[in-house]
Amino acid sequence: MRTSGAQIIIEMLEKLGVEFIAGIPGGFNLPLYDALYRSPIRHILARHEQAAGFIAQGLARSTGKTGVCFATSGPGVTNLLTALADAKMDSIPIVAITGQVPLNFIGTDAFQEVDTYGITFSITKHNFLVRSADDLPEIISAAFRIASSGRPGPVLVDIPKDIQTGYAEWNGKLFRGHRESPPASDKEALEKAASMINNARKPLLLAGGGIVHSGADAALKELAHKSSIPVVSTLMGLGAFPSSDPLFKGLIGMHGSKSSNHISELADLVIACGTRFCDRTTGRASSFCSNAGIIHIDIDNSEFGKNRQADLTVNSDIKDFLSGLLPLIAISERALWIEETKTVLLKHPPDMPPADNPLHPGNIIMKTGSIVPEDAIITTDVGQHQMWVAKWYNFRRPRTLLTSGGLGTMGFGLPAAIGAALANPGKKVVCFTGDGSIMMNIQELATLSEYGLDITIIVMNNGNLGLVRQQQDLFYGKRFIASKFLKNTDFRAVGEAFGIKSFNLANETDPEKILYKAISEPGPCLVNVPVPETAFALPMVKPGAANLEMIG
Repeated sequence: MRTSGAQIIIEMLEKLGVEFIAGIPGGFNLPLYDALYRSPIRHILARHEQAAGFIAQGLARSTGKTGVCFATSGPGVTNLLTALADAKMDSIPIVAITGQVPLNFIGTDAFQEVDTYGITFSITKHNFLVRSADDLPEIISAAFRIASSGRPGPVLVDIPKDIQTGYAEWNGKLFRGHRESPPASDKEALEKAASMINNARKPLLLAGGGIVHSGADAALKELAHKSSIPVVSTLMGLGAFPSSDPLFKGLIGMHGSKSSNHISELADLVIACGTRFCDRTTGRASSFCSNAGIIHIDIDNSEFGKNRQADLTVNSDIKDFLSGLLPLIAISERALWIEETKTVLLKHPPDMPPADNPLHPGNIIMKTGSIVPEDAIITTDVGQHQMWVAKWYNFRRPRTLLTSGGLGTMGFGLPAAIGAALANPGKKVVCFTGDGSIMMNIQELATLSEYGLDITIIVMNNGNLGLVRQQQDLFYGKRFIASKFLKNTDFRAVGEAFGIKSFNLANETDPEKILYKAISEPGPCLVNVPVPETAFALPMVKPGAANLEMIG
């Protein structure tokens, strides 16, 4: 049947199970929107293409499904770049479909023309420039297959306008191409890893984001308890292992706890599960776990030896590998090692906020955690508040923390929360942000208000770019420049202007009661929390230093 390119795309998205598309229309993707007019797919009109990409990410990060976003050519594409780069760094499956000038105008500096294929090559897992409507069934199918298989990541499909309006024969079926299968677990590697673990006196499990992506949390927990192996986590791995479990020793790295960083340096074997040994995790790489053997399991073999050499590398899906490993692991109590980790914890106890200050960020975060159910989804922006959430929130399930890890993108939290709320009706979503981060995509308050989603935004407001100011204080001789806002924003008034119920805890006699109200009542809400500019996110490792050289 002769079908327009735009109609082929929309019908394929329906068959692929897409429920939501976030985006903004423009001259060179209007045929797509015209085809979307009669589709059951729900379109979410973002106010900025970057936010549309983060909405797609919120859906993908919270469910594991592939998120979809639309953007037009030129500025639509360039606005989308940050969200694509962010998804690439954190291995998030999204498909971005962008409009482009007609084929015969490419390369002429036409109105709203950019080389989308060229500028997105390094920040996507794969990208396509469609040159014929006949190729659309194969390309759209491949885009979803590539985004979700192997190591997940973003795929961009750039479609000239004349391809959208052109016609092709289509039988209504999806193209069944080769799916990127994870490497099978090698029997020899399984046996060697099991021998190393069984013979270790002080093994340590390092949980990365790969545990979350592969759904390996149950296998990780079983392995830890079967062989009494303590667990530490990267930022992206939080929630993969319950933080209330006695074997969980916390976040490691630049803003990890002192106890977890010390425990990692005492280990004689580190089993690194789905982590790329980011500098924020390892500190100075040559000093990271310098007394330990390393088993590195990852689905992407390009990560092996990139940041930290390992004694055994295993190219495998982490869930498959751990499932194959479990029968080979001996039951062990490791009493001396467990007792040693408890001694470290007594020597370096967790930092707790003062009980008499309900507005302290730690108390706000812990109070929030006590109000919401354990399957509530928490999003953050990037900065001090992000580290405070990692430190004080009790994550118990995977996919309950959505945060920008590798790229560290301010402006991520609010649109990601919108995507998570759309994809998870009935679940509470809380977005922790800072007064600097919220301004990066504050226009999405209009999107939130329009859809009336059950999201509570908690703004940690210190009148500064807090983490920048903290580094200027600690490492730049207190030479504060460009980190303080000369005029504070009234976020309560801003929220109300967008039609969102809003509060300022600075003006409340019972802030805990207002916080409970803001979180418990359905619908969107914004809460401003005053924070002293001198409040630091500590401990902290100076960039380039070893993890044991912690400040605070």
